[in-house]
Amino acid sequence: MRLNRERLVDAALALVDEEGAEALSMRTLAARVDRQVSSLYNHISGRTALIEAMRARIVAEIDVTPFASAEQTALGTTESRQTSESVPWDAALECWARSYLHAFSAHPNLIRLLATTSIGDLSTYRMYDTVVAGLRRGGWPESRTVAVMRTVEAHILGSALDIIAPADLIAQDSADERFASIRAALDPGFAGTSSATAAFEFGLRALIDGLRLQLEAIAS
Repeated sequence: MRLNRERLVDAALALVDEEGAEALSMRTLAARVDRQVSSLYNHISGRTALIEAMRARIVAEIDVTPFASAEQTALGTTESRQTSESVPWDAALECWARSYLHAFSAHPNLIRLLATTSIGDLSTYRMYDTVVAGLRRGGWPESRTVAVMRTVEAHILGSALDIIAPADLIAQDSADERFASIRAALDPGFAGTSSATAAFEFGLRALIDGLRLQLEAIAS
């Protein structure tokens, strides 16, 4: 099969998914696509550029249309204005968060790699720009927009790791009988409200509710 940049990104994602971020190198990637290391540099400049290409691939799966549609009001179309009015900043932020979680839950081994690497990918900054612009239109002062975005983003990434953790990561059977409170709270009957997915939704609602109160306080 002919080698190209997209195939390299596919192979790199598969490598990280299967073996972890520590396994990613140009040498291990070359072995996976059955090529010499030198041939990879015809398509990508190195490991840093590869990481940014992987970041771009994940970002492409994150839905920012609730924010982006609001941005389109500048075009002046009736349809765009209606869409903008129907998606306030808090609802758009919720949609973004769920889409972001879905994208990273599919590639959890990427989280630490991408979260500890300086961002150079333009599509990521485009996504952030869209989110921040939507928050500004929602009334957030410019000085707080990145904090709002990063707070929600941190919850998303932590939740993505929690969701793919072993089902018995925290379990009633593993808790000593002396720890009566946690044993009672871990009753299997509470699984619907204590699972990782339920915790993400609970935390997201708490964050959004708290952010609304913060914005009200700033505006008053």
